[in-house]
Amino acid sequence: MWQHGATLIQMMLALALVAVLAQLATPSYTALSQDLQRAAAAQQLLQAFRSARSQALLQQQAVRVEPLEAGWGVGWRVVDADSGLLLAEQRLPQRVRTVGNLADGVRFSAQGVPLRGSGGFHGGSLQICPHAEGGQPRQIVLAPSGRVRLRTDMAVEPLCAGP
Repeated sequence: MWQHGATLIQMMLALALVAVLAQLATPSYTALSQDLQRAAAAQQLLQAFRSARSQALLQQQAVRVEPLEAGWGVGWRVVDADSGLLLAEQRLPQRVRTVGNLADGVRFSAQGVPLRGSGGFHGGSLQICPHAEGGQPRQIVLAPSGRVRLRTDMAVEPLCAGP
């Protein structure tokens, strides 16, 4: 009498095949997960800059966006530039590598214009670097007018190529 089902050898081969495929998929999933995390961080930081500028315009008082103690890669806070009152804070679940000329933060005047400490207009950029080759860099660009945008259509910044 014939029995329907799989033999032990067939089951072991199927299990081995699943294990090999899982090993191949893990690095791809990790890279995708890291890229999605950097994309989310870039969107959140972009929104923080836009929100701070809007708040400065609406409240008619200066608002500052500054990195947390360890830098933009761990998070940022939005504070009232005059009173120091904390308006918002965002900590990232995992550190991301950033480079750019906004290391000290950005102060938006009551007119929504980004200013330097000396009072001059302040434009700049902050790039969120990919973790590995093939990752997509994201750059937050702050125009001297106060407009903030996100760029993804560029080559990797040479500063990102370092360690």
